[in-house]
Amino acid sequence: MIDTHVHFLHNKQETYTNDLFNELITTAVNAELEEIYILEHSFQFHEFEMIFEPIKSYNTYQKEWLSRKMNSSIERYLNFIESIKQNECPINVKFGLEVCYIPETADKLSDVLKQYRFDFLVGAIHWIDRWGFDHPKQKETWLTTSVNESYKRYYEIMFELCASGLFNGLAHPDSIKCFGYIPTIDLTDDYSKLANILNQKDMYAENSGGLRLNYCSDLELGLNKELLNVFKSNKTKILPASDAHKVTDVGANVPELLEMIEGD
Repeated sequence: MIDTHVHFLHNKQETYTNDLFNELITTAVNAELEEIYILEHSFQFHEFEMIFEPIKSYNTYQKEWLSRKMNSSIERYLNFIESIKQNECPINVKFGLEVCYIPETADKLSDVLKQYRFDFLVGAIHWIDRWGFDHPKQKETWLTTSVNESYKRYYEIMFELCASGLFNGLAHPDSIKCFGYIPTIDLTDDYSKLANILNQKDMYAENSGGLRLNYCSDLELGLNKELLNVFKSNKTKILPASDAHKVTDVGANVPELLEMIEGD
């Protein structure tokens, strides 16, 4: 089995250590994983600050949130990766980034990413026209926002992300459902367009358990059935992802997520 979305420090004010890495690997082995993708958020690193200027300008909350989260240099992460790769490991490990895609700074993002080499880059939509739609402290904005229009715009941005050619994979393709707001419109055409772009760019899509793991245990596990079926019918590559934010969650829900991918 594989888990394609395992966060390491996840913004914590800690130091990259072999001990923490070994704990993570031990958990992965105990979960019967054969391969894991370890990553960090791009918003953790000062080198990406210019990419998030539109997000900081949206409101004071987002500006302060980013100031707290952007607490490290990517060089620390890269140096740690190089040191780890010198050692043997009982499972296959890839290192990468979860990169926020923001249309206003897409050109700058390309320039930043070209400076670094990772095993993989997974693109993510965490902002709809600068609004952090998945932030619990901004949940009330959903009450004055058109759910249908938000979903349409979410996927429009996702089309751009995938067409950019910057990424190997697409993180949690329907994380917009994080607070339980579901559209009343048919998104089948959008899902089909997304599947086609993913196939054209040879990208994989995550079947992510992150919302149930990190938001609410009552939330739907993995991709919604309609999106999952469209991906399957288009033979889009789908990989399971725990979206673990702590060591003990490595491999969480992966057997169930894999069963969804492989089942009829």
